[in-house]
Amino acid sequence: MRFLLLLSLLLSTTILAQDANLAMDYFKKGDYEKALHEYKKLYAKSPSNINYINQIVGSHQQLEQYDEAETFLLKLISKINYPAFIVELGFNYQLKNDLQNANLNYKKALANIDLRASNVFAVARAFQGHALLNEAVIAYEKAMQLNPDYNFNIQLAQLYGEQGHIEKMFNSYVNFAQSNPVALIDVKRRISGFLTDNGEDENNVLFKKILLKKNQQEPNLLWNQLLSWLFIQQKEFKKAFIQEKAIFNRKPEGLERIQELALIATDENQNEVAKEIFNYIINTAQSLDIKLDAHYNLIQIETKESSKENYNVVNDKYVKLFEEFGTFSQTLVLQISYGHFLAFYMNKTIEATQFLENTLKLPLSELQKSQVKLELGDILVLQEKFNQALIYYTQIQRNLKNSTVSQEARFRVAKTSYYKGDFKWAESQLKILKSSTSQLIANDALDLKLLISDNKYEDSLQTALKLYSKADLLAFQNRNDEAVSLLTKILSEHKTEPIVAQALYKQAQLFQVKNQFNQAADNYQNIISNYREGILADDAYFNLGLLFEQQLNQPDKAKELYEQIIFNHADSIYFVDARKRYRALRGDAIN
Repeated sequence: MRFLLLLSLLLSTTILAQDANLAMDYFKKGDYEKALHEYKKLYAKSPSNINYINQIVGSHQQLEQYDEAETFLLKLISKINYPAFIVELGFNYQLKNDLQNANLNYKKALANIDLRASNVFAVARAFQGHALLNEAVIAYEKAMQLNPDYNFNIQLAQLYGEQGHIEKMFNSYVNFAQSNPVALIDVKRRISGFLTDNGEDENNVLFKKILLKKNQQEPNLLWNQLLSWLFIQQKEFKKAFIQEKAIFNRKPEGLERIQELALIATDENQNEVAKEIFNYIINTAQSLDIKLDAHYNLIQIETKESSKENYNVVNDKYVKLFEEFGTFSQTLVLQISYGHFLAFYMNKTIEATQFLENTLKLPLSELQKSQVKLELGDILVLQEKFNQALIYYTQIQRNLKNSTVSQEARFRVAKTSYYKGDFKWAESQLKILKSSTSQLIANDALDLKLLISDNKYEDSLQTALKLYSKADLLAFQNRNDEAVSLLTKILSEHKTEPIVAQALYKQAQLFQVKNQFNQAADNYQNIISNYREGILADDAYFNLGLLFEQQLNQPDKAKELYEQIIFNHADSIYFVDARKRYRALRGDAIN
């Protein structure tokens, strides 16, 4: 008997759900008469279901049966004390252009909040459902006054934003973050839609003033954190650093935030402030690892900024670091970096190899040894001792199977084979790496595979591809002038071959390294003009846009190029960044 009862209940529930889906389907398709008929049947079986009630009212209104909706709602209100129905009745009067009765009912609904503050949930939601923003704001504000435990700042912030009350919106968001610190990331995301990277933008200035005022009236680390975040959006890293130091001085629990700021400044090529921050970390940190990491990043910047004439100064800094901290496992990253510097910058490959071979004698883990061997392999490739390099890479693959460093080693095997001109073996390795767990390796593998496969069949001798791989090797060896010359040869002697676009792009990148920005721009423009249907078109548009924006000071041209990606290359990896930069150049507040 119990089984039959349960089965009957299950069947009736299933049928009711099917009928509800049918009614909703009719409503979505705009067949409101059928939807109304179905919802009335559902309501008869479940008269307390709010969704069925709302859909009956909505169907009447879509059919312009306002009197029927009014009768239905008045009957409901006489039976059920649910103030959202009063909002619905008011909205029904509004649809009839009876604004007097509409406003009267809106006031009645709001008065219900005075009777019981918890009525705000139904009332405010009903107002929002009909885009009655002013009434929804009044509802939330009234409830918060009546019950200080209520926190509707996030709802109010959204409503203020829709109303264009930006100052109120900012205040509500930061107040919500103050009482709900775990929501800070979400609050930043919402606020960022109303800011640009321009510190003079009206909204940016307003947000800064709000935070500074709050910091004066009621000091709180949250205001410093948000100021720092704002300055980072505006790429004012010096100002962000001041805020981060203030946070650390008041709460010296860790330097992670300051480390992150230094790395962001480095990525944005703001080297002076990045160096200042790294030096601060070196002088402040108690942890040896943090000090060493700062030294490493600092010396990378100094190497990048140095000319050949100053390489001895950088070399002396490495030596002093090893004198101060020693050569052991904790300085491994510095040791590998020094080996790379000796080989690739000072052209002291023998000294670099000896130094790193001594590093291998330290008590290192297998992973640490593999990192050293990767660099040793690269130095051998630099010397064009390809077979010896392959031995190191193969050892890594054998000793650390299926690891990220093993996949990196396999990619180096493929790249080395490609440099040698053994395109078949390189391709076989790249096919395996297309499914690498490291997205970066997988992308690099795919790019190289496409380069080989797209160009190896055009010429049975693969002359152009061999010249290109040689130019690629020269670039790897920091012999950029020779690489540019070889690419010029490809462009003049292989004009009809598909590798031309790739050669133009590679040469443009090298021009940028050499700070020859106009030549780089010419190459990108050549790709856009003559190879816009190829796979490098979006790369050319985006990189040329960056050149015009950052180096050639022609923001209008940059905006046009970003616009090309937005409208014609929606599947591009640059789409999101191009849209962000386009809107910033146009002066939008990005929602």
